Amino acid sequence: MDLDSDKKRMNKTSSEYFLEEEKALDEETGIKITKNNEEQYDGQVNYRSNDRYLPGMYDDVALICLAWVRRFDYASLASLNTRFNTLIKEGYLYDLRKQLGIVEHWVYMVSDPRGWEWFDPVSDNWMRLPRIPCDECFNHADKESLAVGCELLVFGRELFEFAIWKYSLISRCWVKCEGMNHPRCLFGSGTLGSIAIVAGGSDQNGNILKSAELYDSSTGKWEMLPNMHSPRRLCSGFFMDEKFYVIGGMTSPNDSLTCGEEYNLKTKKWKKIDGMYPNVNRAAQAPPLVAVVSDDLYAVEYLSNMVKKYDKINNSWHVLGRLPVRADSSNGWGLAFKACGERLLVVGGQRGPEGETIVLNSWSPISGVIDGILDWKVLGVKEHSGVFVYNCAVMGC
Repeated sequence: MDLDSDKKRMNKTSSEYFLEEEKALDEETGIKITKNNEEQYDGQVNYRSNDRYLPGMYDDVALICLAWVRRFDYASLASLNTRFNTLIKEGYLYDLRKQLGIVEHWVYMVSDPRGWEWFDPVSDNWMRLPRIPCDECFNHADKESLAVGCELLVFGRELFEFAIWKYSLISRCWVKCEGMNHPRCLFGSGTLGSIAIVAGGSDQNGNILKSAELYDSSTGKWEMLPNMHSPRRLCSGFFMDEKFYVIGGMTSPNDSLTCGEEYNLKTKKWKKIDGMYPNVNRAAQAPPLVAVVSDDLYAVEYLSNMVKKYDKINNSWHVLGRLPVRADSSNGWGLAFKACGERLLVVGGQRGPEGETIVLNSWSPISGVIDGILDWKVLGVKEHSGVFVYNCAVMGC
């Protein structure tokens, strides 16, 4: 199977990918070579195992097996030979994983000046990403981030304008991302598969926005969406039931919003939801810490250090239990509250006898609440990394 054929097959649907067998005829030997590396001569079939991804196995079957290999091992896989390297580098396996519904979740975070690093909960391994090739202004300015598809997007301010840098899991490098139509900061955002939506925020002049944009990671392009009903900054966004929501935030330096807004991707319209987030946040407080697991919305109440669950039917919130770390001491800043597959993830710092440590705690809602107690499990620990989480994103692919 040559590389051009590889790429052509990976762009087809799964049924076409596994069923199509284009054949070539070697006129000198009379041997037909199929795309599955079969030799057919005088009606008999011999298999050229040495030309396959996995000896003794059809390539289409081998690719399915390789798709189940942990992403942590892709670097080792790519180093085996040129053919495996191309398979990883061109993203063929990621396309196949998407078709097969294979998902692993990695946690990306930055908690010290050395830059971004990622954590694989399955292998319990930490790795550091290359440094972003940005200017010093971007390095020291406040940043926001989100993971969409196989990309990590980091939003910040360079010397003269807002900038977006993205790290591709496939190419394993940073590149400058195409800018938004309305550059902004302090916005709400959420991701659904290969798309992301950002809404609200502030422009370079400090104006509070009600515009929204959709980013498609497959094309790298931004598309304007209809405006929200209210301008808001310091808000939070998320997808739930395949709809995008924005809650919280401030519509002016002194006025907080308790309403939420729902954007329907099919009708392309916003709907206002009064009282969706009654916890009023002030300018000194972090945007709402929210996460969605199995289409259920959860949030952190900073002042009480409690986790709440949203009742979609009654538009109300119910207290579940206490956080494993304190959020009140810093008004919610420096703490990450994310969905990681079927678990809620809290990433925060603590000081101990051996210094400053970042701890990743997880809780699965299906385990339930016992006597008002959530059974938090330590998912991972990063020692000597400070106690403040500046940015955090969870990538599932």
